[in-house]
Amino acid sequence: MCTNHLQKAPNQIPTMSNNRLEMIAEMLEKNPDDTFLNYAAALEHRKENHTAKAIRIFKKIIDQDPDYLATYYQLGKLLEEKGKASEALEVYKKGHALAVIKKDIKAMGELSEAMMILDTGDDETW
Repeated sequence: MCTNHLQKAPNQIPTMSNNRLEMIAEMLEKNPDDTFLNYAAALEHRKENHTAKAIRIFKKIIDQDPDYLATYYQLGKLLEEKGKASEALEVYKKGHALAVIKKDIKAMGELSEAMMILDTGDDETW
């Protein structure tokens, strides 16, 4: 009887995302505060529907490196998905303020649009 040592149970089949997440986790062991690696890990957790873990990582990034602008949009979107619209709006506002300081037109537009879509009834113009 020949057995294939590569054969795995259906629920254990590695995905490309799992492999990326494993590689990122290994790199994070050496550089746990690396902003880009943490951001990449959060995105991979999001793809795997590990929403709570992704949110924790995005919040950690904002605490450790508040100038990492892309984090604000991603965190805001996850908070929206979790039904936390007011918290998402606060994250978008902070990100938008940073985008203005950095003169990042693209980020300003994305964050402005995200705030408008939430339509909280504020009279403030974005």
